[in-house]
Formats: sequence, structure tokens, C-alpha cells
Amino acid sequence: MSSSLSEMAVAVLGIGGTLASALLTQRSAHRTRVRELEHAKQLSDEEREYATRRAQLEARRTCYASLNAGARDYTTVMTNFCHALEADKVTDALREDLDQARRAHRSRHAEAQMMLPDTVLAAASEVNRNLGDLYGLLKRLDTGSPAPGESVETARADMERLWDFLWRMRHVMRIDLGITTPE
Repeated sequence: MSSSLSEMAVAVLGIGGTLASALLTQRSAHRTRVRELEHAKQLSDEEREYATRRAQLEARRTCYASLNAGARDYTTVMTNFCHALEADKVTDALREDLDQARRAHRSRHAEAQMMLPDTVLAAASEVNRNLGDLYGLLKRLDTGSPAPGESVETARADMERLWDFLWRMRHVMRIDLGITTPE
């Protein structure tokens, strides 16, 4: 009997070993598959995050280019208006150009306010404030009601200072985009 028990025990152990081996192999394959799926999900998440960051960077770059170009266009129109004031040749067309450039800049600036990080917003707001001040000065000169001390020369000096603010805004934008390094 003992030999039949031992044979039975060997048979049970053999069958149990075979079943356990299959179970362990299946479990190991399942763990490997789960790790592969987790790795694929991690890669997918990283790719999605990278694409999101790239899209945000591109949107900021587009916004910065638009705001910078608009501010420069507005400044050019103001320069032309100042020349016309100096030559006493301001026309309704120049007045309309000035007002249109102002509206375009205000629209771009309002859009940018929703997207700009604080450092860039501060520089853009400084440009916007100076553009607004210069616009007011030009309009007062045009209507013949300048404040004491305001003249075409004052407007020219303000325009010269404006270029420094434009340079600073562009520099801060380029730092934010990673194009240039901070000073």
C-alpha cells in the first residue's frame, strides 16, 4: 500500500506541478502584459503632454508675433501722424488710420491679456500704456488743445522712449519662448 500511496502522491504532485507551472506561466505573462500596457499608456500620456505643451508654445508665439507686429504698426502710424502734424498736413485719412491702428492694437492687446504670463503681460501693458499716452498727446495736438508743455517735439521724444518699451516687451517674449536667455 505504501508503494501505491507513493505512486499516488507522485502522480498528484506531478499533476499539481504541471497545473502550477501553467498557472505561473500564465500569471507571469499577464504581469508582463500589464507592464507593457502601463508603459504604452505612460508613453501615450507623455506624447499627449508634449503635444499640448507644443501647441501652447505655438499659440503663445503666434500671440506674441501678432502683438509685437500690431504695436509696431501702431507706432509707425503714429510716426506718420506726427510728421503730418509737424508739416501741418493732417488729413481725415491719417486720422482714420490712427484710429484704426489704435483699435487693432487694443484688440490684439485684449486677446493677449488672456494668454500672456505675468512677466510678458507687465511689459506688454507698459507698451500699451505708452501707446495710449502718445495717442492722447497726438489727438490733443491735432485738435489744437495740447496741455502745457506738450508739442510735436514732446511727441517725438515720447516716440523715441516708446521704442525702448517695445524692445523690452520683445525681449521678455523671446525669453519666455526660450529663444534667448535672461540677462
